[in-house]
Amino acid sequence: MELLKERIRKDGKIKSGDVLKVDSFLNHQMDTDLFVEIGKEFKRRFADAEVNKILTIEASGIGIACLVAQSFHVPVVFAKKTQTKNIAGDVYTTKVQSYTHGRIYDIIVAKEFLGKGDKVLLIDDFLANGKALEGLIALVEESGAELVGAGIVIEKGFQVGGDALRKRGVRLESLAIIESMDEETGRIVFRDDEEGSGTV
Repeated sequence: MELLKERIRKDGKIKSGDVLKVDSFLNHQMDTDLFVEIGKEFKRRFADAEVNKILTIEASGIGIACLVAQSFHVPVVFAKKTQTKNIAGDVYTTKVQSYTHGRIYDIIVAKEFLGKGDKVLLIDDFLANGKALEGLIALVEESGAELVGAGIVIEKGFQVGGDALRKRGVRLESLAIIESMDEETGRIVFRDDEEGSGTV
C-alpha cells in the first residue's frame, strides 16, 4: 500500500532496538483519513472471507480495527489486558508477551462476544515476534469461532512473527512489510521496493 509506505518514510522515526515510531499518525495520534484507506484495503484483500467480526487487542489496534470494521459493516471486539468489573461472567483468556513493553499480559474476551458461527478477522497495527497475534488466535480457537485471517498494518519482515504465522497456515495480509531499517541513515527498505527506492 503505497500511501502507507510513503507516510512511514515521511513520518516514521527509527529508534535503537529495531523500534519504529509511528506515533504521529498510527498508534498515539491517529490519522483517521489514512485509517479509512487502510480499512478499504483490508476489505479488498479479504473480500472473499465472509468476515462477521473483527478482533484486536487493546490499545493501539482499536482505532484501526474500528475503521476496518466500518468497511466490513461488522462489530469490533477487543481483547482487554486486565480483568475489569464490567466484564462479568465467563471469559476466554490467554497470556501474551509484548515485544514493545517487554512484559507478559493476560488478555481477556467475554464469551458472549465470540463463539461458534463467528468468522473472525484479526487486525493489529504491528507484527514483530507475533506473540500478540498468537494470543488472539488462541482466543479464537478456544471460542470455536473460525479464523479467516489477520490484517497487519506494518510487519517487521526481519523478525520471526510473520514467517512463523504463515507456516502455521494463517492467512496473513500485511500492508507494509519492512525488510530493513537503519537508525543512523534513516533508511527504510520495504519487501517489495524496487532497488534504491527504500530511502526516507
